[in-house]
Parts: sequence; structure tokens; C-alpha cells
Amino acid sequence: MPPGQAVAVRWWQALDPPIYLISVLPGAAVWLLAGRTGQAAASVVPATLAVILLQHAINVLNDVSDWRLGADVEKHVSWARYHRLNLSRASAHGYASLLGGALLGLTVLIQTQQLRILAIAAPLVLLGYLYNSGPRPLSYTHLGEWVTGLCYGPGVYGCLWLLATGRLTTAAVPGSLAFFALAVALLLSHQPPQIETDRQAGKLSFAVRFGAHRTRHTARLLNLLFLLTFGVAVWQAGLSGAATFACGATALCCALVAARRPPSPRRILSGATLVILATLLTEQLALPLRVGS
Repeated sequence: MPPGQAVAVRWWQALDPPIYLISVLPGAAVWLLAGRTGQAAASVVPATLAVILLQHAINVLNDVSDWRLGADVEKHVSWARYHRLNLSRASAHGYASLLGGALLGLTVLIQTQQLRILAIAAPLVLLGYLYNSGPRPLSYTHLGEWVTGLCYGPGVYGCLWLLATGRLTTAAVPGSLAFFALAVALLLSHQPPQIETDRQAGKLSFAVRFGAHRTRHTARLLNLLFLLTFGVAVWQAGLSGAATFACGATALCCALVAARRPPSPRRILSGATLVILATLLTEQLALPLRVGS
């Protein structure tokens, strides 16, 4: 199929729903580690939805930017192709999601009377916008991976923690580091198949600079760092012994599996989801026993 040919792409193909777990998991982790209360959920859930909308905007605008700059012409499933290469319409789609996420996030901050979080969140939203915008997006520079980690670690996780607890303490550090590592690992695992087209487009991704082997090795190490630091966050949060054991055992299994297979976005996200889900479910089951004792 010629690279520039417009082909029929279904919305769910372009959406790739599992990739949005990178926005859902920090919210689930904050709710788990910062206190599972209805009040926390009432703020964390809509804020997480706002993050999902912002991620969607970045994904759409990234497809538009890559197509314009020539880094995405061989990608058969993208939002540019979904919109039949009508980049103006695709951009409008991205900006609508960006506006929706920003307004929802602002509404949550107003309702919870925590507008101070804007001092952290607003610059990070701007970084997310600049990641794909302008003649030289940040994603095309040496800063792309750092921006991604900063936005999801101290950005998403840190802001959700502050929203749920009302304070930013050292207890948020291991979780922020965990999601910094997870986001960058996810990005790096996505890069190796695109090295040639990225290089031709002038995109200075980690994989273009250091090659596929080192990129996969770094993604694997960052995935292990996520598993380790999330375990530290669970231990620091004082969850039940059963939940802490479930976290450690599941993380160990995921680490052993990850060591034997090349990293990929789906494998990394599946492992992270399994660890968080196992910890959350075990803590929920153990909670009545702790209350009863």
C-alpha cells in the first residue's frame, strides 16, 4: 500500500484503548496508596478522566505532527488516516479533546478548592502541548523522553496525590518515580520499529540516537524500576501484609517474565496493571479483617 494512500481506519483501531492505561493506572495507584475513601474517589476519578482526555489529545496531535513531518507515513493505523488525511479535521479533534480535558480538570480543582495545583499542572499541560506542536515539537528533540516521564511521574501522579491528600510529602516520591519510569519505558518500547522513518524525518528519539538494542534494554530496566519503586510506595503506604506480599510476588513474576521477552507497550502495561490490580484487590479483601481486629 502506498504510504500516502488514505485507507479506511475504524475509530477503535486508531484509539488503541489499552494504551490509555498509562493514564488510568496513576489514578488507581493514588486511590490505593493515599486512602480509599469516597471523598478521594470523588476527586481522583474525574481528574483521571481529565488526564485521559489530555492523553487522547496528545495522541491525536502526535499523529498529525508525525504525518506532517514525515515520521508517520508508514503507520497504517493512526488518527491521521482515520480522518482520511484531513489534517485540519484531525487537529480540531485533538484540540477539542485538549479543551475538554483542561476544562474538566479545572472544574475538579474549583470544586475541591485546590486551584493551587494549577501551578504544577498548567506548565505540564503546556509541555504536553509543545510535545507535538510547532515546527520543532519536543518529541523530535532529545527532550521527548524526559518530557513524557516528567508529565506522568511528578505531573499526573504527583498532582493526583496532592488532589487526594491535600498535601505533597515525601510519600509521593516513590510513586512519582514509578510512573516516570513506566511512562518512559512504554515510550521506548514503542520506538524501535520506527527508527528508519523517524531518522528520515529528523526525529531524535532515543532509539534513533542509541539504536534498537540499547532502547529495548533501557525499556526493560525502566520497567524493572517501576516494579521496584511501586513496591516501595506500597510498603511506605502501610498497606496490609497480604497486599504488600501480593504486590511483591506479582512484581517478581512480572520481572521474571519481562527478563525473558522483548519489551513491548502491551507487555509493559499488562504487567503494571496486574501488579496494581493484585495489590488493590488483596487490600480490599484484607480491609474487613483489619477493621474487625
